[in-house]
Amino acid sequence: MEIFFFSLVSHLFLFVLYWVFPVESVFLPNLPALETNPSFHIFDQIVSSVCTKSTRKGHLANGSNNIILNPTFEDELSNWSGKGCNILLHESMEDGKILPLYGKFFASATNRTRSWNGIEQEITGRVRPKLAYEVTAIVRIYGGNVADANIQATLWVQSQDINEQYIKIAISQATDKGWVQLQGKFLLNGSPLKVIIFLEGPPPGTDILINRLVVKHAEKAPPPLRPFMKNEAFGVNIIENSNIDDGINGWFPLGNCSLNMEFGSPIELPSMARNSLGMQERLSGRYILVTNRADTWMGPAQMISGKLKLYLTYQVSAWVKIGPGSTSPQIVNVALSIDGNWVNGGQVEINNESWHEVGGSFRIDKQPSNVMVYIQGPAAGVDLMVAGLYIFPVDRRARFKLLKKQTDKIRKRDLILKFSSSKANNVSGAFVKVEQIQNSFPFGSCITRSSIDNEDLVRFLVKNFNWVVFGNELKWSWTEPQQGNFNYKDADELLDFCKNNNLEVRGHCIFWEVEYAIQPWVQGLNKSDLTTAVQNRLTDLVTRYKGKFRHYDVDNEMLHGSFYKDRLGKDIQATMFRTSHQLDPSATLFVNDYHIEDGSDVRSSPEEYIRQILDLQRQGAPVGAIGLQGHIDSPVGPIVSSALDKVGTLGLPIWFTELDVSSANEFIRADDLEVMLREAFAHPAVEGIILWGFWELYMSRENAHLVNAEGKINAAGKRYLALKKEWLSRARGYIDVQGEFRFRGFYGTYNIEINSPTMKINGTFVVDKGESPLAINIYL
Repeated sequence: MEIFFFSLVSHLFLFVLYWVFPVESVFLPNLPALETNPSFHIFDQIVSSVCTKSTRKGHLANGSNNIILNPTFEDELSNWSGKGCNILLHESMEDGKILPLYGKFFASATNRTRSWNGIEQEITGRVRPKLAYEVTAIVRIYGGNVADANIQATLWVQSQDINEQYIKIAISQATDKGWVQLQGKFLLNGSPLKVIIFLEGPPPGTDILINRLVVKHAEKAPPPLRPFMKNEAFGVNIIENSNIDDGINGWFPLGNCSLNMEFGSPIELPSMARNSLGMQERLSGRYILVTNRADTWMGPAQMISGKLKLYLTYQVSAWVKIGPGSTSPQIVNVALSIDGNWVNGGQVEINNESWHEVGGSFRIDKQPSNVMVYIQGPAAGVDLMVAGLYIFPVDRRARFKLLKKQTDKIRKRDLILKFSSSKANNVSGAFVKVEQIQNSFPFGSCITRSSIDNEDLVRFLVKNFNWVVFGNELKWSWTEPQQGNFNYKDADELLDFCKNNNLEVRGHCIFWEVEYAIQPWVQGLNKSDLTTAVQNRLTDLVTRYKGKFRHYDVDNEMLHGSFYKDRLGKDIQATMFRTSHQLDPSATLFVNDYHIEDGSDVRSSPEEYIRQILDLQRQGAPVGAIGLQGHIDSPVGPIVSSALDKVGTLGLPIWFTELDVSSANEFIRADDLEVMLREAFAHPAVEGIILWGFWELYMSRENAHLVNAEGKINAAGKRYLALKKEWLSRARGYIDVQGEFRFRGFYGTYNIEINSPTMKINGTFVVDKGESPLAINIYL
């Protein structure tokens, strides 16, 4: 998944959204991660080969736990070798213009003819399984007329059964201007036969320079503290003169535009704000009219410095409208400049002159000095109207009370246990203990072929989830990386694992519309050959696995990409669905996309998703269910619920297919996760929740894990387990004179124990989904 927002450039601000992996650089700015790619995984297969290694002994860095021998080349090139290329030792280059950042020496991997050529060191026997290791390298590039290129640290692992695995540790953009820091982590499973770490990545002809490499056991972070919050002022709007009761006082024009007060805006709060605030506060009907807009970024603005509190989740809500003069749909965005960093407060696309609700959310984790909120977006010359801007901290606990009532209504059933016995003794008065052992609602997780080699991860998975999805192993780029070179081994092994552990499986994905996710050989095909390749892909995959995958994401992220549609025509997407259904009628076919539920991306608003699904259905596509990926930050319940309500009008089952939340503070992460799980579980249209992983270093997003790399369950994991426990029913009491015991319980599997002076009996029963009371006859 990739993130795009419409550009904002002004004489005051230049905001650059830069897509990076979770690594740091010495010279690159420390940009806030908007969202990492949910389809990128730590474990990727890379085509490569291994060179003969030097066996000469070296030394560890003094006073460190570094497992790299000769890490700063003080012992020349001992313990280092070239991976398909030559390596050289340097004190300087370019007449002293290139000098080591640390120590006296650095090395170069030169005469590189392939991108995977580089410098390597064997670390067999010095790296231990199930321990998290931090990798830090000081690197740069040189030559080849290349100013910048990605350098990647990769681990090659050979298992005891001679299988090979490539683990992508870290990747960062290096330049020919100075040294940068490449940083990442890895975790090994089992006891491998051989382990080699190497650097690769730049195009052939460009040298990789390395000054230092450190690989050491990752330091344990100090125990996190739950953020202390007081005087939260939930529901209190921090915007001054939001109702325009005092003219436009408190507001100023951003740029050379004009602000005026007018009448005629809605008098009710937008629905998402109303659902959060729980009140029927009226607006004044006054609004700000912005005219003389010479650029997209011009609009009304207000300084709110000092009004934001750390770690609170703020909801953003406003009515917006555009004037006449536009020839295409216009995007309106509520934005914040927080110490010069752009923060998205919500977006909406407008294609008429009606009032529209815009909503979003955000959070800060360090106290800013300057904060400005502003509304922007329509094309130059198009008037902008804004009414009732609210920014307020949300009271999540208050909403949870409502969600618990909704959950009780839609996820439980009235039960009547009817007891009878052939013996003369009356069963009335016997003590009954009922314990639910399994909720039938699907809770699942993403797994990879590498992850199931971790026994501790597998134990947590099998105990706490009943569905899975494969991270990469079913994607076309994995199963056929080069034309005609098929790899179904990993998917086959994962399916066997799931069968042995009674785990249901989603198929992700048959195709993927976003171009960066498509392997080069497919991108290079002409229309005729691409048509044939698409048909072959469908036939090979769906026929091979007929009846084994309960779901398929047929063409992933069609709202954000159009590779096949652009090359093969509009009907190709519906054809993919029709053919998939013909090949495996038992599989439910999904659309699957991101940012549907958070208001941050106009391309994937609920309205756009609905339009796309209806269009597919008009073309005869058998769309069976709707996937919301759920990669989200700072979720607000009513915003999520509003999206579910809208998409739910189609009458199709909704699944959260790749849910994760990210926060460096695990308590905030736990709160965010609880919001998403409660909102999903309390909504009648949602029929399943799949997490996009749960174990550190086996997830695509940093700071999203529930269990750390070495097996410790964090606050987010404990919250997940607590909710799973909350959603299991328990009942105790006595059989009445009619021989019955009544209670209300969640759908799923139960153990029952009956005790009386004359008997003790144990058994099980299953509660299926249904609205009417369920009578279960139990013969003693």
